[in-house]
Order: sequence, then C-alpha cells, then structure tokens
Amino acid sequence: MFGRLLLRAAIAAVFFEHGTQKLFGWFGGGGPDGTGQFFESLGLRPGRRIALATGTTEVTGGALVAAGFVTPVGAAALSAVMLGALRTAVWPNGYKAGTGELEVMLLASAVALAETGPGELSLDAALGRELRGPAWAGAALAAGAASAGLMIAAARRQPPPPRPEQQQVQDEPAPATADARS
Repeated sequence: MFGRLLLRAAIAAVFFEHGTQKLFGWFGGGGPDGTGQFFESLGLRPGRRIALATGTTEVTGGALVAAGFVTPVGAAALSAVMLGALRTAVWPNGYKAGTGELEVMLLASAVALAETGPGELSLDAALGRELRGPAWAGAALAAGAASAGLMIAAARRQPPPPRPEQQQVQDEPAPATADARS
C-alpha cells in the first residue's frame, strides 16, 4: 500500500529540488540566469526562458506525481525533462555506457507509475478515476518524447545572442562621412 506512495514521494522530491534550482537558485542551483547560461552552452536558446520552462515542468510534474493526480500527465512532463536531458546534456553524441543512470531511472519510474497507477493513497484513487495501464504509460512516454523533441528543435533554431564585442559595434554611432560634413 505504501510502496507507490514512497516511490511518488521520492520522484517528486528529486524533481522539486532540481526544478527549484532552476527557478529560484535554491539548493545551490544557478537560478534562471545561471541555468540559462548552461542551456545556452548546450546550444539551447534562449537559455533563461528554457530554464524557466524546464524548472516549471519539473516542479509541476513532480507535484502531480506526488499527489497522484492525473499521474500520466505528470509522468509525461517528467519524461519530457529526462529525455531532453539525456539527449542534450548526458548523451549529446549518442549513448555512452556508464552515464545517464539517474535520468534513465527517473524516466522509467515515472512511466512505470503511469502504467501501475499511483496507488490507493492518491488523489486519483480518492476521486475514483485512476488513469493507468500500458496505454497510459505509452501515451506518457510518447508525449514526453514529442515534447522533448519539439523543445530541442525549437531551441536549436534560435540564433545565438550577439557577443559583447558585436553588441558594442552595433551600438556605436556610424562615423560621419566627408559628404555628410559639407
């Protein structure tokens, strides 16, 4: 009876910590600016906006999973974050053995909860509408993969911000020409 509640709480705690690191700089995180710079270094732009979106997704998805409320939706949100992290930060050049274990475990755990359901001690069960089963798990994983893929594609299409020396050149007034002085 308590197994799925414990699993939901552990998953939610990890995502709450990571999400609030991005959103507020809590738990030693970089906040939106520091995390945004990290995302920019991965070629994901605009980094600050992606940091805010990712942090919000982690906190919201974690809260849904913790409460056991529309669990497949929470699982889809968390799947999107983990698939995005695996593709951009952990395995940018393809699978590499010995890396990504935490991300894979969190992804698998979220999808497994969509399949098994959140359990008796959940809002879904209390409301009598526990959404679960292989179709829900597949839908959560598919939605997460589609969301991650769309976010990565959109973020990589954005041009990089101008470098400081480029910005300075653009801001300087053009020198007057001989024709303009006469």
